[in-house]
Amino acid sequence: MSGIVNADNRSAAVIMAAGKGTRMKDPSKAKVMYSILGKPMIHYVVDLAMLLNVNRIVVIVGYQKEEVTKYLAASHPFAECVIQEQQLGTGHAVMQARNVLSDFEGHVVILSGDVPLLTKESVDRLIAYHLETGAKATILTANMADPTGYGRIIRGGDGMVVKIVEHRDATPQELAIQEINSGIYVFEKRNLFEGLELIKADNVQQEYYLTGIFEHFVNRRWKVAGLPAQQVDEIQGINTFEQLEAARKLMEAQKRYRVSTDRFEHS
Repeated sequence: MSGIVNADNRSAAVIMAAGKGTRMKDPSKAKVMYSILGKPMIHYVVDLAMLLNVNRIVVIVGYQKEEVTKYLAASHPFAECVIQEQQLGTGHAVMQARNVLSDFEGHVVILSGDVPLLTKESVDRLIAYHLETGAKATILTANMADPTGYGRIIRGGDGMVVKIVEHRDATPQELAIQEINSGIYVFEKRNLFEGLELIKADNVQQEYYLTGIFEHFVNRRWKVAGLPAQQVDEIQGINTFEQLEAARKLMEAQKRYRVSTDRFEHS
């Protein structure tokens, strides 16, 4: 892993990859192990973490954990797999990384193992914005014509984020908001784990949402920034076979574009 380590030991990536993928309807396979162009989704997300030049890559595994762990041991042996025995929500998932990151200080990038189209350029922009604003947390957002199913971003008068409301818990007024949460974040490590200790499962699903952390950040006057993604397609999560097929088409188009660009630059 020496090729991707920073000298200042300031960044880590935590990848959530414990989900079942209920709508995929195949109990033998973890959602992140469904393939696009011959590689499982998790492969692309760990590759992205490598491109970000982070010091540590922690993958939270759960459902069919043996399958995911075995694959990563061969494909990305430097990735550290941490088990989420019970899938009790995204906040609970990230909390599983606390012990393995106990000796780490710096910022933590939270990625999702079922978002394989996210690019290095977008996450680099997010990290740069996080550092520029001096925020304790920064959220990659997106403006969507149809935000159904996504958590909504609630901003204050100063433009900073004051709350994220999950779709199923939102009021009619909140559902009208078109800026959504992509599930991609940058946190300062100390603030992240302090905030996670305070979240509660007081929602319809009775899960510990990572988004619940922002209420505590705002109460402590810890700045929370939000940066809209330039390309909405790349923040799409994969939950159905139809979305998997759409991601395959987008990835093929991206590959064709890169090949044509490379040919143009070297002609």
